[in-house]
Amino acid sequence: MQHKVLILDFGSQYTQLIARRVRELNIFCEIFPYNNHPDISEFKAVILSGSPFSVYSADAPHPSLDMIKGNVPLLGVCFGAQYLVHKYGGKVEPSKTREYGRAKLSYINNEDHLFDGINEGSQVWMSHSDTITLLPESFHKIASTDDVEYAAYKIDDEDSYAIQFHPEVYHTTDGKRLLRNFLVNIAGVEQNWTPNSFVEETVSDLKAQLGNDRVVLGLSGGVDSTVAAVLLNKAIGGNLFCIFVNNGLLRKDEFQNVLHQYKDMGLNVKGVDASARFLSELKGVEDPEKKRKIIGRVFIEVFDDEAHHIKGVKWLAQGTIYPDVIESVSVKGPSVTIKSHHNVGGLPDFMKLKIVEPLRMLFKDEVRRVGRSLGIDDELLGRHPFPGPGLAIRILGDITEEKVRILQEVDSIFINGLKKWNLYNDVWQAGAILLPINSVGVMGDERTYEKVVALRAVSSTDGMTADWVNLPYEFLQETSNKIINGVKGVNRVVYDISSKPPATIEWE
Repeated sequence: MQHKVLILDFGSQYTQLIARRVRELNIFCEIFPYNNHPDISEFKAVILSGSPFSVYSADAPHPSLDMIKGNVPLLGVCFGAQYLVHKYGGKVEPSKTREYGRAKLSYINNEDHLFDGINEGSQVWMSHSDTITLLPESFHKIASTDDVEYAAYKIDDEDSYAIQFHPEVYHTTDGKRLLRNFLVNIAGVEQNWTPNSFVEETVSDLKAQLGNDRVVLGLSGGVDSTVAAVLLNKAIGGNLFCIFVNNGLLRKDEFQNVLHQYKDMGLNVKGVDASARFLSELKGVEDPEKKRKIIGRVFIEVFDDEAHHIKGVKWLAQGTIYPDVIESVSVKGPSVTIKSHHNVGGLPDFMKLKIVEPLRMLFKDEVRRVGRSLGIDDELLGRHPFPGPGLAIRILGDITEEKVRILQEVDSIFINGLKKWNLYNDVWQAGAILLPINSVGVMGDERTYEKVVALRAVSSTDGMTADWVNLPYEFLQETSNKIINGVKGVNRVVYDISSKPPATIEWE
């Protein structure tokens, strides 16, 4: 049984980052809303996340911690630290100035194990508008910055600690060490969460869950569905049936290339070319949400048709990963819809299949590590994420066969160029966007009035935030020339230099 850590989510934008840092220590953790979590006895330690609320806000979380405090090692982070003080008789007041950004620890109690190996002057990241001004009885200070007296404290006679800064963010230089000190040295959590242990445990669980039942899985050619397929194949072998649907919106030659890749992996895969059906249903549709909904509906219809050809199927496997799961059970209900997610939203009743999601506890980078543990080829694992609706959301406006052809050619030049220049692995995701505008150009002695394409390349870990990649001018120059000279219908190329936030990675 894995030693587990519970992270109680109070709505902080950084909660997933806490989980990622804990997982990097080879420690298994789960995030649950503060008001809906499992029995505390299942966990070896508890972390209270930050929150966008003040402890005095009308909507602020006010959970009972009686079953946690003093019974299991506890670490409060930012709001978690303020809430403990507020609840147990101390004082939290609005800061005279908002405490946000880098700070340095000016005092550390070296006798306390939370700060083992961390020296005064260590940089931390603050992000709060309230501050602790008085600790309750039995709480004592263990760290300060120049502006924050109670940057960290401990509760007497308990393994209960709290910190006013965020150890999970990159800017807190010793944050990972502090988390390790708390979880390993103080709470005694074992560091046994590894890709190999995940594979072993998951395959065993899948065998028990599925028995001799037949399972159908929709492959996309992406990392998540591929790793899910190999895991399931390892557990149930020939009872797994994979379907790869060509929606006509894949990259150039993607359908044939992906089927060829799967051929050597021992997977039972059927390729279905439904491109004409998808393009027909999308004719004249410009709204991006409508495009996504149509593609999702038609995919399910095509997939259902094919699944009916397989006798005795009882399960549908999906490549759902942990960020999707967390979003669907967030503190205040699902987040505001920025765009529909192709992995979330459930199935129509007529499919009557049970769901199995072997990757639902993994972050994206963990999926890749598990894939390597399973022996999946690095080229496939290193593939950039590609949106479920494909090029439909990279063609702004309505979709036609000609627009798809243009964008496939542009995208192919861009992606192959990144590989040729050894830039592909420095980029998390890249693609081209066909804009709904024409621009005037000159080719030879002739005036042209043709399409504009935008190129997009971002660096990220999991897509939640992203920075645009500073590609070499020489590469952009060569790529632009190849596109304009080689793709009929395009006479202008631009490069998108927007980060997420405020922009999203995709344009639709």
